[in-house]
Amino acid sequence: MTKRSAEERRRLIADHVVEQGTVTGAELAGLTGVSLMTVHRDLDDLARQGVLRRFRGGASALPSTVFESSLDYRLGVHTAEKNAVAHAAAALVEPGMSVMLDDSTTVLAMARLLVDLAPLTVVTNARRVLDVFAGCEDIRLIALGGEYSRTHDSFLGMPCVEAVQALSVDLVAVSTSALDARSAYHQEQDVVLVKRAMLTSAATKVMLMDHTKLARTALHRVGPVGDLDHLVVDDGADPELLGRLRERTRVTVAAAR
Repeated sequence: MTKRSAEERRRLIADHVVEQGTVTGAELAGLTGVSLMTVHRDLDDLARQGVLRRFRGGASALPSTVFESSLDYRLGVHTAEKNAVAHAAAALVEPGMSVMLDDSTTVLAMARLLVDLAPLTVVTNARRVLDVFAGCEDIRLIALGGEYSRTHDSFLGMPCVEAVQALSVDLVAVSTSALDARSAYHQEQDVVLVKRAMLTSAATKVMLMDHTKLARTALHRVGPVGDLDHLVVDDGADPELLGRLRERTRVTVAAAR
């Protein structure tokens, strides 16, 4: 199978395990139409990423907050949609701007597109975003400190929030795990506090979301859609929801196909 179809199959497996709680390998083989050996390899890979818990003959679900926050897992899903959204968002950045980037995988894809827009000032709490710009002479790079999160490969907590609050940038780009017609949400309090501070720190507020995160909610509110200057989504988004979102903010739809 292609890399893309393998990613989709593992996402299907993960979603099914979360929905059912506990499943057998044979059940997943029937669901996906692949061999039991392939299913076991997929389960091993998902277990290494912290998405589920393996046991002999099958798998059981971990709390959704665990795998939805796992950077390694998020890097491997919906890559075409994320790349399309990242390209559309990068078009909002001009040379000479100061830009703050969060620790989401969609914004990481955007970061890679900004290297050629130097000179820029880039502010981030994400270690992998720091890696993108570390060797760029024309990028002024500011790292936001805090308590290191291995799950997110980034820095969070009150030290990070306070560092963000000390700055004022031209544009901030963030993503989050859920958004409906009124608000954006995330399941983790520490992450929410940093994202809120980032959105407050910028003249232009941009949120990047692939369509799988839309029409969903999570425990904590990040903020109202109406406070955003731009919402960038891919073309898998529901047209009715897009209409409701456009009543509150400017929406850009990026073609992922």
